Amino acid sequence: MADTLIPNAKFSDPNVTAKGETRASVAWAGLKTLWFNTGTLCNIACANCYIESSPTNDRLVYLTRADVEPYLAELTLPAEIGITGGEPFMAPEILAILEAALERGHTLLVLTNAMRPMMRPRVQAGLADLSARFPGKMTLRVSLDSHDGALHDAERGQGAFAEACEGLRWIASNDIPLALAGRTALHEDEAAAREGYRALIASLGLALDAADPKQLVLFPEMIARADPPEITTACWGILSKSPDSIMCASQRMVVRRKGAAGPRVLACTLLVDDPAFDLGATFTEATAEPVKLNHPWCASFCVLGGASCSA
Repeated sequence: MADTLIPNAKFSDPNVTAKGETRASVAWAGLKTLWFNTGTLCNIACANCYIESSPTNDRLVYLTRADVEPYLAELTLPAEIGITGGEPFMAPEILAILEAALERGHTLLVLTNAMRPMMRPRVQAGLADLSARFPGKMTLRVSLDSHDGALHDAERGQGAFAEACEGLRWIASNDIPLALAGRTALHEDEAAAREGYRALIASLGLALDAADPKQLVLFPEMIARADPPEITTACWGILSKSPDSIMCASQRMVVRRKGAAGPRVLACTLLVDDPAFDLGATFTEATAEPVKLNHPWCASFCVLGGASCSA
């Protein structure tokens, strides 16, 4: 290591940390979830949106069924297909995209805020039809940042909590499989958060188990000012954690950038702007090489936070 130029800033070299230690990487271990980001446009602008989705942010444009089908064709076995955004139900071809995945035998995990885009009659009819045709194959996971309506609205805007609860009731009344995604608020621990969500679930009459991390996933906060440690190869032993447990060992995300000739495959659902995590134009290309954990969120969200966007 004596001949190696040590970076003078953290997360600046893909191979070496600022202390001169070997940076950890994650090799491909087999597909768990292939994500499609349908675009960064959203009906709301959340205060802490990691991808800065909003009614005007179109740096990731809407995907089409034609964009998605080549990636589905690359998969040799049924898998979980994740749909995220932005708000997926704003994408004009969202129902066709969902149908394409279901027709190939995949299961779907669709992330939504359950607000006005999902509640349009055309979308409601399409979702009810797909759920009836492919029973148990599609889960709608609704983002509910807090079980406290005031805290949720502080993140998403006045009235967002009531509107999301209306969407939740509609999903449940149509027997579409449902899950919730919340955040571990800075003022309470996980046990208190799950108890708060349990009370809310009961008040809404939802058939969900707040203790089940698949039915209620709680994400760690991603705070830009946080200064996490860099993850080295030694960390796997220190933390008693396997690289295979990290999201990029088994997940990839397809996006289409504004003005681009075609979609690209990223290593991570969170890191859409860092070129180091753009792995190629095909799924096969994107799984060929290990992913270097050269970003603060690799540490804070995945390795230390233990989070995964999939079910």
